[in-house]
Amino acid sequence: MIMANEDSTIRKKDLHDRFAAVGLQPKAEIDGESDVTLCPSKSAKKKAKKKAAAARKASGVEHDEGLAPAGTNDHGAHSPEANGATPGDSRGMSKKKSKSKESTKKVQTDPPEVPVAQLFPRGIFPEGEWQSYQNDQRWRETSEEKRVQARLQNHMINEARQAAEVHRQVRQYMRSIIKPGISMTYMCETLEDTVRMLIQAKGLEAGIAFPTGCSLNHIAAHWTPNAGDKTVLQYDDVMKLDFGTHINGHIVDSAFTVAFNPKYDPLLNAVKAATNAGIQQAGVDARLGDVGAAIQEVMESYEIELEGKTHQVKSIRNLCGHSIDAYQIHGGKSVPTVKGGEQGVRMEEGEFFAIETFGSTGKGYVHEDLECSHYMKNFGVGHVPLRLPKAKQLLGVIDRNFGTLAFCKRYLDRLGESKYQMALKSLCDNGVVSPCPPLCDQRGSYVAQFEHTFYLHPHKKEVLSRGDDY
Repeated sequence: MIMANEDSTIRKKDLHDRFAAVGLQPKAEIDGESDVTLCPSKSAKKKAKKKAAAARKASGVEHDEGLAPAGTNDHGAHSPEANGATPGDSRGMSKKKSKSKESTKKVQTDPPEVPVAQLFPRGIFPEGEWQSYQNDQRWRETSEEKRVQARLQNHMINEARQAAEVHRQVRQYMRSIIKPGISMTYMCETLEDTVRMLIQAKGLEAGIAFPTGCSLNHIAAHWTPNAGDKTVLQYDDVMKLDFGTHINGHIVDSAFTVAFNPKYDPLLNAVKAATNAGIQQAGVDARLGDVGAAIQEVMESYEIELEGKTHQVKSIRNLCGHSIDAYQIHGGKSVPTVKGGEQGVRMEEGEFFAIETFGSTGKGYVHEDLECSHYMKNFGVGHVPLRLPKAKQLLGVIDRNFGTLAFCKRYLDRLGESKYQMALKSLCDNGVVSPCPPLCDQRGSYVAQFEHTFYLHPHKKEVLSRGDDY
């Protein structure tokens, strides 16, 4: 060890005295001498902070804690002045940070290719349209118990909201490309591919809830093109575009009508108004028959003139709305669209419903017709012995890819299945799968449709599929 001589001891004491006079203390000693790197004492730091705070207060400007006044902060980052702000202004840095966040925030492309989940990175999806219940149930809105119960359902309802947001974005895009002359097959495949992309389709966890319905004119529902179909949309057609999305079996079922010729506007207006009337009437403890009566009253108050003949718009009496269960598009309850039906059945808290109404210039009654394209495995069907090996194999494909969700022949084609007609017929004959053929009014008539999915919360109802378009 090297001993310090007398001169160095005096110099050391002298330095200590000088440091103490200005509130500093030596950081370390090297070889018996104080290091020239000095640091403030704790008391000096406190005094410096107080003086800086007093100075900022006197100037009328407050900085974030720890922000250095001269060009850099304690971490060496540039101060607001260095970012182009005026001296004493801390907003320059915050503006730069906010601009940086905005520039990295994802927005939807055109055509849409960004999954909806990436547009909402926090995983909280837009709410639908809230509506109050009827007067006798209005107390629910101020009930703290009901509001707590509603919050307990947030995870489940958030998945349905995600499916609804996908539905809104897909139909917004489809409205921009649907024009007279478009191939129906191309239109459906474009819509379905867009759904798969935006919802990040993954087996039975997320994807398409049922085949795209694009029924034309007198065909009310359940028509989609099979392989080889050459149908093209015409200017004078009335097309019902009905498609569904789901997350973990929470289905959003919504439909609207496309008509290019304005002469059909009264028909579309009648059906849209009737659907909204049904939603308004719906609620906890509402009688399904009362909902049907409200729909029919509004629907049949409209008239439309076609080819010099006036038609009363008729509510199709054998087509209904329905409750929706997990992975089951048609739950156990039917919502009539005319008065007189289902008088003893009521809606209940915690249920999903799809209110869909069909207005027709024809008889107001549909029948099965044309080639079948829609199929659906029966919900709750047990083991059924199948003699045909191809039927067993096809059932495995259906179970893995669709479960109890509806599918169509195009979907089987897409999976690489071929020569499955006999196997599919065997599944239908044995009651494992049900065919859902097109439903038609009389030829020469026109049918329009509008549909929304809503949920009956403990305190209010939420129209999940509501958008700016309808």
